[in-house]
Amino acid sequence: MKSGLKPKHRRLVFVVVAMLILAAAAGLILSALKENIVFFYSPSDIAAKPPTAERRIRVGGLVEADSVEKPGGGVVRFRITDTAASVPVVFRGILPDLFREGQGVIAEGKFADGVFAASEVLAKHDETYMPREVVDALKKTGQWKPDEKAKGSAK
Repeated sequence: MKSGLKPKHRRLVFVVVAMLILAAAAGLILSALKENIVFFYSPSDIAAKPPTAERRIRVGGLVEADSVEKPGGGVVRFRITDTAASVPVVFRGILPDLFREGQGVIAEGKFADGVFAASEVLAKHDETYMPREVVDALKKTGQWKPDEKAKGSAK
């Protein structure tokens, strides 16, 4: 029982079908990962073009001086700045022990109605480390001072 296709054509059909299956699998994987991708923004990026309310993002910079308020009920309000712009943040939960004004921080959550609602707040873990995204944002605004900040992240 012969299929009527030459061996050369059978290989071509096999390769085309395999490529279509591979492309479909890659498309399914990318669409599943799309929901889990979290983009990093600096306060200047948000000031220039605010992200959509349904998009989960990370905002990084320094905790602005005199901006931390604790109205009660486990709620903390503060501002993240890159010294060129700042973003108001509201967070409900327990802050990291090293969270304080003037320190590097990354907050993850959603931006809505001009306020960033953080679901997670990450602070630097020792005196010589600052998250790479924060360093890059500070360098972009010209405010990076490597002798005062992370030696390991300044590379």
